[in-house]
Parts: sequence; C-alpha cells; structure tokens
Amino acid sequence: MSSRNMSVAGAFYPFECSEIKRYIDTFNEAIKAPVHKVAAKAVISPHAGYIYSGFTANAAYRLIDTQRIKRVIIIGPSHRVYIPGASVALYDSYRSPCGELMMDRQYAEDLMNRHEGLNFDPSAHAEHSTEVQVPFIEHYFGEVSLVEIVYGDIDHTSLALVIEHVLSDEENFVVISTDLSHFYTLEDANKLDSICLRAVEQMDLPKLNSGCEACGMIGVKAMLYSAKRRGLQSQLVDYRTSYDASSDATRVVGYMSALIF
Repeated sequence: MSSRNMSVAGAFYPFECSEIKRYIDTFNEAIKAPVHKVAAKAVISPHAGYIYSGFTANAAYRLIDTQRIKRVIIIGPSHRVYIPGASVALYDSYRSPCGELMMDRQYAEDLMNRHEGLNFDPSAHAEHSTEVQVPFIEHYFGEVSLVEIVYGDIDHTSLALVIEHVLSDEENFVVISTDLSHFYTLEDANKLDSICLRAVEQMDLPKLNSGCEACGMIGVKAMLYSAKRRGLQSQLVDYRTSYDASSDATRVVGYMSALIF
C-alpha cells in the first residue's frame, strides 16, 4: 500500500499525537461558549503552525456535526511547486502522528476522470496547507476516508465544478484551506482581512476582488461560488492574527475560520 507521508509534522504541528491532543484540549478549554453542532457541508480553515492558527481552525472543527460524514475532501493551494490545474493524491493511506487514515483512491481517480484539469503530481503532496488539517479531521471525524486536492494554476469556476460534484454526495465534507493577508502591520492586516471576512460572511464573491488577500483565494472563491449555487449559507467562526501569539505587530498574518451549511 502506498502512503501520503507527513512532511511538516514537528514543524507546523507536533510530531507526537499526545502533543496534538494537548493543543486541542487547550484550545477547547479557552472557549467558554457551549458547543452547538452545525450540520455543515464545508469548513474554511487556516493552515499556519498550530501556535498561530490552530485555535482558529479548531474553533470551527469542534462545531461540525460529523455523524453523517464518511469522506472528507481537503482542498488547498500549492506553496512549493507549480501545478497546472490541480493534483489529486493517488495514495492508499494518509499518515499522521495519531495513526493512519484511509484515502479513497477510487473516488480520487473518479474525480480525475470526470473533471478536466485534474491530474496526479506526487511532488505536490508534501503540502502543508492540506496536511495541517488532517490531525483536526482525525480528532473530530474519526475513521473517515480522505481525498487530498492541491491546486495551482486553475480557475475558480473549474474548481467549483469539482466541489459541486463532491457536495452532491451527502456523506462528503469539504475542507477549504487558506490564510489571509501576509506581512502587513497589524492595523493594515485588520483592514484587509475585514474585506475577506465580510465577503465570506455575506457570500459576496465580487467583494473578494476589492482588497481581500488570501493565499487560498481560488479555493475560497470556488467554495462561495458552489455554495451560492446550492443555496447554502456561511457562518464566520473566528478571526485572529499572528500578533495574538507573537505580539509582533509589524509583520502580521491573518487567519479565519468559517462553516458552510
């Protein structure tokens, strides 16, 4: 069996399963509000190191009603290699510090056959934007199967067709991975990120082009495009910046999480 191996464990998130659980327990202890589960179809989640964006990601994951979900499709931007279109991982399992999750290779191959622009480039799958989501999925979803899609040079409408097909199956769930603005002052980051937050909250696709900066912009656009066509809604869960962890207000990165339901 072939495995999608860990590439950023010990850097973006802990290499030990016990430490991952400690992070998640600490995040949850800091949230005083009760958990009201949401029958979400998708989540928009950040992908920096857990010390910076883990709280924001966890704040959304903990709210998802996972009972009906059998397969999770993780979609994130490529940071390391150029990809024409998007790469769908053709592996049998996905390794994490807390064990292995099965990958639905047959479903991945079916997506490649159905949609233009999808291929398999092994070099694309040492990608942190997708990998950092896996420990949260493993913790909250249990024994689901995974499909990993890492995109590069692709139009959001093409990616939206993939998402729409995925969401036609009630047992599927989509994770859209993105961070927001990078390396502005805290004041400027808050201004730019507020545009992204309003766009996602209001399901306003054109607003994303009016100053929002996000490394996973294509994925966010594709998700909102698909969600509007399917009559879905959005709920903003959390926003913060690297300043909350580092106290450095000179070079800030923004993070948000939201549920699509």
